[in-house]
Amino acid sequence: MWPIVYDFGLVRIFGIEFHLAIYSYGLMLVVAFYTCYALLYKEMERLKYDQNLASDIVTSAAIGGIVGSKIYYLIENIDRVIADPYGMIFSGAGLVFLGGLMGGTIGVTIVLRKNKLPWLKFADIIAPLLMIGYSIGRIGCFLVGDDYGLPTKSFLGMSFESGAPPTTFESITYNYPWLDLSDWNAGDVITVYPTQIIETIIGFGIFAFLWRNRANIVNQGSLFFTYLIVAGMERFFIEFIRLNPKYIWIVNDVIGFSGAQVISIIMMSIGIYLLKNPPQNSETKQAT
Repeated sequence: MWPIVYDFGLVRIFGIEFHLAIYSYGLMLVVAFYTCYALLYKEMERLKYDQNLASDIVTSAAIGGIVGSKIYYLIENIDRVIADPYGMIFSGAGLVFLGGLMGGTIGVTIVLRKNKLPWLKFADIIAPLLMIGYSIGRIGCFLVGDDYGLPTKSFLGMSFESGAPPTTFESITYNYPWLDLSDWNAGDVITVYPTQIIETIIGFGIFAFLWRNRANIVNQGSLFFTYLIVAGMERFFIEFIRLNPKYIWIVNDVIGFSGAQVISIIMMSIGIYLLKNPPQNSETKQAT
């Protein structure tokens, strides 16, 4: 874990004193932002579009993504919002990717409509960037000790004693009371699946696949629809070892689906349907 990259301590500017530090999660978000920008800038050049569009698209995606992810987080944790609305709304937590995907999509759509650009074609362009941004963001989650998986005593297990929240017996019991910790004792530092790194590795693989196929598109939108399928599959299966509550129980509190899995099923279903039934309009054929 490396939650703080550099701590400047107390800083005074214009008579105002505050604590200044570079946090690893925020740094990874910046790295993700500029990585996506650099790749999109080069794609705009390759496809003979105005390269200034890169900054407009990435900025709108970032703003929409942050707003959307926060809204999703608040809805998913409505009980905690009711108990502490101010703390939940204005906390630094809550950058949930699936909510960010929806919010970012709205933000990008606004830019594309404003500039009268083909939505499906740009969805294909952006699809690999969504995956690389997600993967880099997961590195930030790992460094801060957030979004880890279920307790495990396997060789994959890692502890986040200073995580958010810490993987101590007391912290896990308080924050995730539905978990069975009968194999652990009070005072233990619990090891969990490092799902952040697992997702990063898988995400980079998906990015490489999408990036390699970006110039081989027959029907516009097909690469984005493929992204919906593979990204949905990745999140659906990783949720089985992540610490997210289940909302839809299939087998008597033994097998259940989380909210993220429900959205992943919707993503996969939309992607499969549209790959089999590509939209028939003026955007359908790729022209590069």
